[in-house]
Amino acid sequence: MQYLVYVLCRVLLGLFGLLPIRMVYAFGWLLGRIGYVLAGPYRRLVLHNLAIAFPEQSDAARRALGREHFARLVANLLCGVRVASMSNDEISRVAQIDNREVFDRLAAQNRGVVVALAHLSNWELVARMGVGFFPPGRNATIYQPIGNPFIDAYARALRSSFGLVLFNRRDGFNAPIAFLRAGGLIGVLVDQHAGDSGAWTPFFGRLASTSTLAALFVGRTGAAIVPCAVSTIGVARWRLEVAEPIESGPHESLESMTARLNLAVESMIRKSPADWFWMHNRWKTPKPKFLLAGYKRGVTLPEGMQPVDLQPFKILVRSPNWLGDAVMAIPAVRALAAGRPDAQVTVLAPAKIAELWKSVPEVNSVIEIASERSGVRAVAAQVGASGPFAAAILLPNSLRSALEVWLARVPRRVGFAGHGRSALLNQIVVEPVIEPGPTRPHHAERYLHLARSVGAKEPSIPAVEPRPRPDGFFRIGLVPGAEYGPTKRWFPERFAESAKKIAQARPCRFVLFGVAKDEEIGRAIENEIGAELCENRMGKTSLGELMQELKQCDLLLTNDTGTMHLAAWLEVPIVAVFGSTDPVATGPLSTRVRIVRHQVECNPCFLRECPLDLRCLRAVSADEVAQAALEMLPTP
Repeated sequence: MQYLVYVLCRVLLGLFGLLPIRMVYAFGWLLGRIGYVLAGPYRRLVLHNLAIAFPEQSDAARRALGREHFARLVANLLCGVRVASMSNDEISRVAQIDNREVFDRLAAQNRGVVVALAHLSNWELVARMGVGFFPPGRNATIYQPIGNPFIDAYARALRSSFGLVLFNRRDGFNAPIAFLRAGGLIGVLVDQHAGDSGAWTPFFGRLASTSTLAALFVGRTGAAIVPCAVSTIGVARWRLEVAEPIESGPHESLESMTARLNLAVESMIRKSPADWFWMHNRWKTPKPKFLLAGYKRGVTLPEGMQPVDLQPFKILVRSPNWLGDAVMAIPAVRALAAGRPDAQVTVLAPAKIAELWKSVPEVNSVIEIASERSGVRAVAAQVGASGPFAAAILLPNSLRSALEVWLARVPRRVGFAGHGRSALLNQIVVEPVIEPGPTRPHHAERYLHLARSVGAKEPSIPAVEPRPRPDGFFRIGLVPGAEYGPTKRWFPERFAESAKKIAQARPCRFVLFGVAKDEEIGRAIENEIGAELCENRMGKTSLGELMQELKQCDLLLTNDTGTMHLAAWLEVPIVAVFGSTDPVATGPLSTRVRIVRHQVECNPCFLRECPLDLRCLRAVSADEVAQAALEMLPTP
């Protein structure tokens, strides 16, 4: 079969060799215009790439550029085939060279040259015209073998007949380096996605993995880099433009030179944008680690460019629905934001916890799900209107969260499998194995595991100093409710007793926080402590107001609740009473916390209703809670 394909190619080459090159160009141009209409996936890729490169242009302008690109691409590919059978005189009549004296100057210096080439226009012309830049035997190119061995042998023989020395990329780079040191010229393609081995540098303002091969050759040999580009200037007419050399700075890194070279290639493309190979996925999102903190070569920006100047890499994070779980997910979201300098994080969250995410500095924006009754398609429309997003991280395990981003057509969808949603994800993360026992990881580790799987970088957490009270009174928050159920609710009378013991030892005022359905509990505690010492704010605060009031607290005495986790995020010291749940797995993420809990034969059971006598909570006395609180408060 490979031989038959080779024979077919030779027949087509022969047929094209019989046609005038203008006719070949016109035929290819027409085929390209038809291809724009019929080749839907390639058309979408081209328009996607053009939107990255030229965001300032209108959709209509980019579509017109896309149509011309298709036409020129096919026309130039066919003409590239035709060039193989043309004489040097025939080529000189259809192609011209600008700034040829750059090569004359370098050849006179007997200096090696790396010609940095891009997939622009009829790039096959460079092979034919380039052999005249330096004397015979001093012109070479790096090539990647073609999969078909018969076509590969033919292509190598053809190029060798032009006078080119060929170096197989798979054979390593010792021979090309020696060739450059002897004053040779080597052509290197520099505009392709380089995968995990490349340096991440800006290309049209967006980070792209870029080969450092050209910079490596310069660093090893002292050669000059000369960017060259072919542009189409008419029907079967081309111009080869030779740029001024890019010289290596003293002690300049390969990554820095590669970043400068990217800017030079970008400049050449901007002069004739319809000629570049926009069908190549130049800004490919790596898999699995699309965050770049862990890559060997990392990210390098050209001198004078700051991260804020980059096009954003937009990440959507689907938040857990419960306040406590959302707080425990904050370290993972912060790690995602720190994973690459162009990261822009948007959190999709229920409106009831949106204020939490707005308080996280690393979160750039929040999409609020209006209510729990919002349809999946409505949420997907919200995501689509806020995008486009490069990736989505799903912190909940639900089928619904996967449907939301799948319907919104987010291209990379990352999450744990399960709940029938595997088919909706295209990057499934294996859940960490959690062994029962006192060393089991915190629930926040589950979210961090997701973040690490895509290359996140965990930021350091600064130490927190105690805050002085200018009025001389300690402000202590009390959270006696728990939406989870009775097994998380320590007894109201013991809350009141603890508060009175604290007030006997320290000058303080108490504030009750909670939801409206716990107001009866709050009134009972308020009556027991006394209105002069206790302000009842239960059912009277929005999430944003609750956060502001918690920030004014010197201590929070609480059950295992979402407010407990919120206080940890706000760096408020905490005394927390635990009953049926497990503080090792779901305790507050804070170094300024005291957990009061007694191990009984049946906890942790994680039940909402106790089938026995709430013995885990009964074991916790008011004296020990008050003592823990006094130890957490600074000495007056």
